[in-house]
Amino acid sequence: MDYGISFLVIIILLPVFLIITILSSWDTGFPGIFSQKRIGLHGKIFVIYKLRTHHPKTSQKSSIGKWLRKTKLDELPQFFNILKGDMSLVGPRPDVPGYYDELKGEDRKVLCLKPGITSEAGIKFRNEEIILNQQKNPLKYNDEILFPEKVKMNLNYYHQMSFKKDAQILLKTFFVLSK
Repeated sequence: MDYGISFLVIIILLPVFLIITILSSWDTGFPGIFSQKRIGLHGKIFVIYKLRTHHPKTSQKSSIGKWLRKTKLDELPQFFNILKGDMSLVGPRPDVPGYYDELKGEDRKVLCLKPGITSEAGIKFRNEEIILNQQKNPLKYNDEILFPEKVKMNLNYYHQMSFKKDAQILLKTFFVLSK
């Protein structure tokens, strides 16, 4: 299912992908796509692709980057990650090293899941950047509140994983993004 849907999305949205890649390149410099190391299945590191939303020299979010982040279009290149086999449509959002790879005990079951473009935790915390910017100590808030909640939600998904659950999450994602 992942490969079929991803292939169709890439084919259907290829013109959109090309346009926003050109816009991102124009706004933040060439290339408009960047890569970053993330933790994947079984704790293995993989390279995720995203559209660049920050100016590389100033680290300031670009004007087009703000729109790409708000609409989640900066995540579009991750459909190529699915075709490569690094990601799935539904699964825990992949994090940078130092989080999922550091889990202990029962929590490590999250690493048995292929990272996904969407998840219940991803939907709930889709405005994570805004939430963190409102905190006095964003890193502490992430480490003590947000990340443990994401782990809990991803473990719940691990124990309830099914085609039906994935379909529900995909539909919920579609409705949230279409608002």
